Amino acid sequence: MEKEIITIFCIVDDLLKAISFEDDFQAKMSTAEIITVAITTGWFFGGNHETGRTFFSEYGYVKNMLSKSQFNRRLHAIDQSVWDQLNMILAQAFKFVNSENEYIVDSFPVPVCHNIRIKRSKIYKKKEEYRGYNASKRQYFYGVKVHMITTKDGQPIEFIIAPGSIHDNKIFKEFNFDLEEGAYLYGDAAYNDYEFENLLAEAANIRLLVSRKSNSKRQHEPYVKAWISHIRKKIETSFSQITKLFPKKIHAVTAKGFELKIKCFILAYSVSCL
Repeated sequence: MEKEIITIFCIVDDLLKAISFEDDFQAKMSTAEIITVAITTGWFFGGNHETGRTFFSEYGYVKNMLSKSQFNRRLHAIDQSVWDQLNMILAQAFKFVNSENEYIVDSFPVPVCHNIRIKRSKIYKKKEEYRGYNASKRQYFYGVKVHMITTKDGQPIEFIIAPGSIHDNKIFKEFNFDLEEGAYLYGDAAYNDYEFENLLAEAANIRLLVSRKSNSKRQHEPYVKAWISHIRKKIETSFSQITKLFPKKIHAVTAKGFELKIKCFILAYSVSCL
């Protein structure tokens, strides 16, 4: 575990120095330490910050550990851009070794509670946009979906957390598509959109290859269909490994806290892929 902690801290600390981030001179814990504790907690302690705080304090990794409330306030105060740039740095490393220039897009659901408890949910407070449908399990859920682009080996490149009811294809168009020129991007039938497919090819030289419906006017050759079906299994394996880090129930008080823990789980998985 010590090796993983050092790796996380070095990546975070180098990033903050690169963007000229400076902590308040009165801060007992640096922002690099705060993020390191949060990601390590997602990797090894199921996102339980109290367990993570205790571990880092008792084993001497952090000399001036903050109290539970202080830690949470500092963690939530970190700007979204810092998390985005941290993911971008990891993504650059994955793209560098992805010589085949092949990527996959898909999504997976993260329920905030069981369906029977929706009326008592205080995080999203009975908002219908969070009531989604999990096609693979043929059941409804209440929560969010994580939409993700990965390399062909399942290493995260970009991800977006969105309400569960929003269709995959709509969120798909919000990605930055910061991929190498000439990239191949594979997906399931949910991403069928001829106009956007043409736009990606013309504007970014990205070839979108998705599973076609039986009535599609642009059917793929049999060998292309087989390859799409084969390569998409890699991202399903990645989703399985990410959700293995989740506890039985992700404890959070606010929607921001819930989604922040999901980000930490994904970043922890990304570091594990290095």
